[in-house]
Amino acid sequence: MKKLLVIALLVLLFLFSWLHALGSGWLGGEAQSLRAVAEGPRTESDSTIAAPLILFGDLHTHTNFSLDAYLFNTELIKGVGSATVEDACDFARYCSALDFWSINDHAESLTPRAWKHTAEAVRRCNQSAGDPAHPDMVSFLGWEWSNTDQKNAVQHYGHKNVILRSGEEGEIPVRPISSAPGNLLARIPAVAVGLLGLVEELEFVSDMGWYLADSYSTPECPVGTPVDQLPVTCREVARTPADLYRKLDRGGFDSLVIPHGLSWGTTNPLDADFRNQLQDYENRYERLLESYSGHGNSEVFRDFERVVTEAGGAASCPPKTAGFLPCCRQAAEIFRAGCASPGSADCEAGAVNTMNTFSSIDIQAGRDLFPDASLDDWAGCGQLQNSFQPASTYVPRQSAQYNLALGYDTNGKMARAKFGLIGSSDNHMARPGNSYKETSRLMYTDSKSFSGRQSFSWNPYVESGSFYYTGGLIAVHSDGRDRDAIWEAMKARRVYGTSGDRILLWFDLLNSPAGIAPMGSDLSLDDTPRFRVKALGALEQVPGCPAEASNALGPSGIQNLCGGECYRPGDYRKRIERIEIVRVRPQQSATDEVGSLIENEWRVFKCADAGQGCTVEFEDDQYLAGNRPSLYYARAIQEAQPLIGGDPFGCVYDDKGNCTQRDYCIGERATRQENCLSLANPRAWSSPIFIEPSRKEEGGSMVQTPTPE
Repeated sequence: MKKLLVIALLVLLFLFSWLHALGSGWLGGEAQSLRAVAEGPRTESDSTIAAPLILFGDLHTHTNFSLDAYLFNTELIKGVGSATVEDACDFARYCSALDFWSINDHAESLTPRAWKHTAEAVRRCNQSAGDPAHPDMVSFLGWEWSNTDQKNAVQHYGHKNVILRSGEEGEIPVRPISSAPGNLLARIPAVAVGLLGLVEELEFVSDMGWYLADSYSTPECPVGTPVDQLPVTCREVARTPADLYRKLDRGGFDSLVIPHGLSWGTTNPLDADFRNQLQDYENRYERLLESYSGHGNSEVFRDFERVVTEAGGAASCPPKTAGFLPCCRQAAEIFRAGCASPGSADCEAGAVNTMNTFSSIDIQAGRDLFPDASLDDWAGCGQLQNSFQPASTYVPRQSAQYNLALGYDTNGKMARAKFGLIGSSDNHMARPGNSYKETSRLMYTDSKSFSGRQSFSWNPYVESGSFYYTGGLIAVHSDGRDRDAIWEAMKARRVYGTSGDRILLWFDLLNSPAGIAPMGSDLSLDDTPRFRVKALGALEQVPGCPAEASNALGPSGIQNLCGGECYRPGDYRKRIERIEIVRVRPQQSATDEVGSLIENEWRVFKCADAGQGCTVEFEDDQYLAGNRPSLYYARAIQEAQPLIGGDPFGCVYDDKGNCTQRDYCIGERATRQENCLSLANPRAWSSPIFIEPSRKEEGGSMVQTPTPE
């Protein structure tokens, strides 16, 4: 017996040692070799049909150098495996046929070796693009700075992508700038990583362990030491956006800092408010806002509360509004439905007590009050309803419209954010621009699964796994295809976003003092503003890949990287159904109610589009009487088509359009209906045009207002 026990202990010791060695990376190394990208350039796409050019890109791409991507891309979860910067280059060039893209791995996990590799790979991608004055594609170097303090709404700054104008050696930072000295995933015990070897290829697991160890062992740079005196091997940290900007200033790096995911309740405090960020906001860096991605739409402001705290500090249940049902109120309804005597005083008292109890505990404990309740019983509570592909667990006071309507920070000081609005993918599989076809949910979205069988979520709102989409794009009105032309267009906010389809959109002020002013303009105007919007639907996609992509990537590359499908436009141009105009009149005092300043569908124009597009003109005859700054932007709504997550609730509707039953894209439905397609209207939305009177009355006299930028 003792002998068997000793043998068992020795076997366990050997197994533990083996798993520890595997998970520690002792048998691995840097997985992402500096391989050659596929030969380029490719021929130009249809994006060059207009002058100035409309070019399409994706400014938000992750590879396995982001530790969350490394974990999610395992065979256990998504089955992607290796996802490298070189893969991203090839995908952008031949699978999605983009005109530009950027790499944005999380700085909190990037190591000095990984940063060096990333910069070299991006340079090689640019070198294969042909003539620098007219390349087939421009690749931008960058990273993601992520502040993820979900417990402190005041000190939560969210996620921001840093994009560098140049990627050349000597013109870029020695290291990316992080928001924290490390990533929590780097602390996964080596034995736990080694256990992945039971289902993953051993080489993949050992390389993952090596990178986790490399990330964990990278020390924080000494605080207070000048940048040029820091060792190359440390992680530079800026804990606030203001710190980040000062570091970028000292390096002299021409860069953009693009916030994203601000309305995601999955990564933001539910009571987060962009007003808290205004004192750190700098328009010279934060010119653009990613208001749509594969994690959902963060554009619209709906005036509801997620968290209500009474004067004594106790939590209470927020009121129900159109499109938002607090889960604490639905908990009361579930209690009422189970009452033996519905409508009785005891039943009502129990319902109120349930609502108050739910408000005082976290969402998971609240839902556990009714362990037998189905997700449909919860009636879509906690989610933004009746909205196009919303971000999960929506945080309204971080939305694009809310941010644009603010005029004062939390200290009562005048402050305004003037964002251009864009879309991008935020995909974690080295697949920029993965929105060209709605054909493979697990490959083209950040949906998670257990070996393709069950979707899942670590979020207490378990239905959040249904709120993943193929992602968006940024479009620029550019004077050329080269890097400088694209950069200048982005800096000038001559940009718009799309939900994935390559809709062509123009939005101009016709009577600015200098003539026609495009989207993104910021100017003074003492006349009734007159605008024009023109939109052309995207070209319908045909199956397969063009011969050029197949020749460059080969059959295995087309299948493994592109999923067997590429951007391949046909001749039919989809119809534009309507043009919507949004008007926002920002706060003129700190007490102005923000909701009343946002007119989400201020003007709506139906389009009779038979393939020629839609053009509308309008003016604001209230502008002069209002005598205040205003901004306007346009939305082009395209004809409905099946989209992955077109309806994240999976609703069955009654004849009045009410959602009577929900079937989220998780669990059985995710397995049964692989792509969870629902009809929805793809769209594009312009950057705003910002105008204000050059002179306005204040206290009975005329005063000069600050000149717009």
